[in-house]
Amino acid sequence: MTCRDRPALDAGAGETAVVLLEFSMTPMTRGESVSTYVARSLDIVDKSGLPYQLTPMGTIVEGEWAEVMAVVTACFEAMRADCDRVSTSIRIDYRAGPGGRLKSKVDAVQQRLGRKLST
Repeated sequence: MTCRDRPALDAGAGETAVVLLEFSMTPMTRGESVSTYVARSLDIVDKSGLPYQLTPMGTIVEGEWAEVMAVVTACFEAMRADCDRVSTSIRIDYRAGPGGRLKSKVDAVQQRLGRKLST
């Protein structure tokens, strides 16, 4: 089955589908330091129960499409409650198959190199 044959977001009969969603959300009207707002978003991400990785430039969340989009939406709703302007960047890697890619993608590169990397 090709991409054109498959309905949107359908992994296929008996298959699972997981996305890695990387997002960065920043209030534009709250000055230079935004750690208070980032912390509030990370509290939402952490309480979601989904696997995630915090990086200096954003957060990566792993789960089914609806799950990860619900997390981003909750973060946005919390931020817009007291921020008049919010900048959001989102990158999504969809792949039919099992989860665990948040860790396995990094592990595969480290295995090829034969050493641990700073992650």
